[in-house]
Amino acid sequence: MAEKTSIQKTVFPKPGNFLYPVPAVMVSCADPEGKPNIITVAWAGTVCSDPPMVSISVRKSRYSYDLIRKSGEFVINLTTKKLVRAADYCGVRSGRDVDKFAECRLHAAEAQKVSAPLIQESPVNIECKVCQVMELGTHDLFLAEVVCVQVDSDYIDESGKFHMEDTHLTAYSHGKYYELGKMLGSFGYSVKKKTATKNGKHKKRKNKKS
Repeated sequence: MAEKTSIQKTVFPKPGNFLYPVPAVMVSCADPEGKPNIITVAWAGTVCSDPPMVSISVRKSRYSYDLIRKSGEFVINLTTKKLVRAADYCGVRSGRDVDKFAECRLHAAEAQKVSAPLIQESPVNIECKVCQVMELGTHDLFLAEVVCVQVDSDYIDESGKFHMEDTHLTAYSHGKYYELGKMLGSFGYSVKKKTATKNGKHKKRKNKKS
């Protein structure tokens, strides 16, 4: 039997989505004429590793909903500290009214496997093709296969390793944006034995964009 604690719990009057933090990603897409647009999505996630698949949830009322549904393609662009203001703007303004690339001074670049553009300023661009659309309620879920990933070469070291930790990624939690901070551990560290490093210290790669 679990030991009792003094922690008190309060039940909210109505169930809601309290799964935080989440990645507030910038999803780029395009209309049939090729005009690009960006929608910021906080409900996105990995659903399968083989084949690599992701999901995003979008309201039907959003301008990008029809663009993604008709084209069957989109690009997930990870948001960094430098991009967080643009991400917020793209989440509260509609592509029906403004050119978000122009307003945020972002550059649309050609993707490798999809017709939707990617955001050049993002360090990670995940090209996706829609496999299924699930109608759920307030949002529809787009289930998609990852067909290509592009990364900023400035974050790749001499051995070919991509240093995600140097990109200053951000997360969204309960209405606020945060920069990811101190690393607390790595996958499997709880069951691994401690190993000594040379001179007792880990070598740190110099960030070219610091």
